[in-house]
Amino acid sequence: MTKDLLLEIGLEEVPARFVSDAVNQLADKLTKWLQQSRVEYGEVKVYGTPRRLAVLIADVADKGSDMTEQVKGPSRKIAADENGGWSKAALGFARSQGVAPEDLYFQELQGVEYVYATKNTLGIDTAQSLSETLESMITSMTFPKNMRWSSNDLKFVRPIRWLVALFGSSVIPFAITGVQSGRTTRGHRFLGTDTDIANASSYVETMRQQSVLVNAEERRELIVKGIQDLAAEKSWVVPMQEDLLEEVVYLVEYPTALVGSFNPDFLHIPKEVLITSMREHQRYFPVLDEAGNLKPYFITVRNGDNRSLETVAKGNEKVLRARLSDAKFFYAEDQKVTIQSRLERLENIVFQEELGTIGDKVRRIVKIADALGTIIGVDDATRSDIRRAAEICKFDLVTQMVYEFPELQGIMGEDYARIAGEKEEVAVAINEHYKPRFSGDTSPASIVGTIVSIADKMDTISGCFSIGIIPTGSQDPYALRRQAAGIVQMTLDHKLQVSLSQVFGAALQVLQESNLVKRDAQEIKSDLQDFFGLRVKNVLTEKGIRYDVIDAIMGSGIDHLSAAIRKADVLGAAVQDAGFKTTVESFNRVGNLAAKADPADTVDAALLQEQAEKDLYEAWQAAYPLYHGCLVDEQEAKALVVLTDMKDVITTFFDSVMVMSDVDNIRRNRLALLNGIASDLRQFADFSKLVWQ
Repeated sequence: MTKDLLLEIGLEEVPARFVSDAVNQLADKLTKWLQQSRVEYGEVKVYGTPRRLAVLIADVADKGSDMTEQVKGPSRKIAADENGGWSKAALGFARSQGVAPEDLYFQELQGVEYVYATKNTLGIDTAQSLSETLESMITSMTFPKNMRWSSNDLKFVRPIRWLVALFGSSVIPFAITGVQSGRTTRGHRFLGTDTDIANASSYVETMRQQSVLVNAEERRELIVKGIQDLAAEKSWVVPMQEDLLEEVVYLVEYPTALVGSFNPDFLHIPKEVLITSMREHQRYFPVLDEAGNLKPYFITVRNGDNRSLETVAKGNEKVLRARLSDAKFFYAEDQKVTIQSRLERLENIVFQEELGTIGDKVRRIVKIADALGTIIGVDDATRSDIRRAAEICKFDLVTQMVYEFPELQGIMGEDYARIAGEKEEVAVAINEHYKPRFSGDTSPASIVGTIVSIADKMDTISGCFSIGIIPTGSQDPYALRRQAAGIVQMTLDHKLQVSLSQVFGAALQVLQESNLVKRDAQEIKSDLQDFFGLRVKNVLTEKGIRYDVIDAIMGSGIDHLSAAIRKADVLGAAVQDAGFKTTVESFNRVGNLAAKADPADTVDAALLQEQAEKDLYEAWQAAYPLYHGCLVDEQEAKALVVLTDMKDVITTFFDSVMVMSDVDNIRRNRLALLNGIASDLRQFADFSKLVWQ
């Protein structure tokens, strides 16, 4: 027989960002317990609101299934005594399994006899066992932040105010901090009342009658529809940022969207400031026209029905007016302070204890950016813009606006720099140098912003590596992985003619000049290569490149990122051709024997005796300039064709020539020939990494 199982934890308002994870954690604990207890169950649904975490599981068996299992004990040698009776080890095994000694028996396993017991375990009573385990299941839940209340020792996300636990229509009794489980729940704080749930399956509809929509997806759909309807009515555009929408879903139990307005005079403040103030402080959705201009309206979602919407709107408008007045004040005050004064204040802000202040970091960024500009070969005007953008890229960190809204760093820097009369290219670069800000974000559009961004991120990464701060596991306090991924993304997006070793070298040179390198420079470079290699591997994986092709490309080095990506695309296409396998086999024969060569040896054409080795040498000499020319011209597909065309002459060589000749200078000469060819092959890929089905 099966019944539905309902567990609801009633709480004081839980922070919206905790609800989804918490209710999923509760469901996971319940289902794992059911599985371990061999209790069959059906569909699992989770419900979460600011005041409740609930799990409803359909068709839960009222009894766990019985189990018969064969348990292996010690070998006969240990289980039997000298008289043929059971030893102490065997008797102990019988006790541990709950069987009588006479029920033990021997059975052979892989040529050895062991003592066995057949163990019969009866299924549990679901309701009774839940009554014994629900308290510990709930109190073992974890949250980002906990609190204690009253005189209780329990630490939980918020105080527990009621508990509902039903198996079908029967209450599962247990208690936590003096709160006894039952069938009574609480409705909407203002629109509902306390009410009894007759049975688990009626939970959703019972709560609906109390103005509580427990299904988060239903609330989401209502919120989106409400916003879209209001936008359509006014011909507005209302961007619904996913993280804001997610938060609002878990702020309300009965959502109703409504419109408010603010004084158009505030529109002279940058729209990013107004939007941030509305979103971050008030959880409002900004309103734009079809051209993307901000309008003096907002949409908010109340936790209630559509009564007294005008009064609610006025209350929200009053609160927002105070917020926007603060923003207006900050914006005006910030413009009274010069950029130079801001830069001087950066000397008092610590970036990292061992790496100095933000002012120190800015000076390093300037030097790194200048070096990168030289390597890439930008013109003098652009180089001047790069230097100025690097000098002032962090000045807005000490503005009142960014202090109030840290997420506006760069955005305010661009606006204030423009107002202060800085060149447009410089102002834009101040904002762009933070990009990409997150996974999926775009790269800076300008070369100035790109160079400063790479310099900033590379300073942070190399600086941390230099003092031994290297991400391990989930620990990455300075977001070095994200910043390295950003450097890879920008290099590829802009097809920058710079190698990773040049970028590393520029950053480490500046750190060495500042006496900040605390480890061996070569070790740091090696660690940086491995660290960035993982980021490149991620890029190739996301492109759908085969794992063995990725390994082959990584094996040849990823110093030149764009070339590595192009080679991966070319090789990924080539391995789809079954005939390419024989070509790779010939390449690998070259590589295997080349490993025995002395790297100092070079080919002496006068020592070539067999026609096949002469042909191979001539083919290699003819292919070499063409192959390298293709690589320089970024024509990796043609380069691979040049290598592939050597397959037949390589095969003939191995069929006709004894490489490991007894004559020392002949053998060394042949190995040197193969080593030269293998060196060229490795510039494209480590073909030995390719796997064939």
